Amino acid sequence: MTRRLVEYLGPWLLDHPDELEIQEAEGERGALVLELTVDPEDMGKIIGKRGRIIRSIRSLARAAGQTEGETILVEVVD
Repeated sequence: MTRRLVEYLGPWLLDHPDELEIQEAEGERGALVLELTVDPEDMGKIIGKRGRIIRSIRSLARAAGQTEGETILVEVVD
C-alpha cells in the first residue's frame, strides 16, 4: 500500500516521473525503508523548500504503514 502511495505521488511532483525508482530495504527494528531515487533535476522537487515535501511524504507513508501495522521510513538516495 505504501509503495503504491509513493508511486502515485511521483507523477504529480516530478518532471521525470519515469525516472522514479523505489527500492525496499529492511531497517532497524524491522522497519521497512523505501529508498527513492529520482532524476538529478527532480531532486529539489522531491525534497521541496526546507524539506517540506519529503517531510509530507514521510508523514503520509508513516500513517499508511500504521494502518497496516508496520513502521515505514522514506529516504531519498543521491
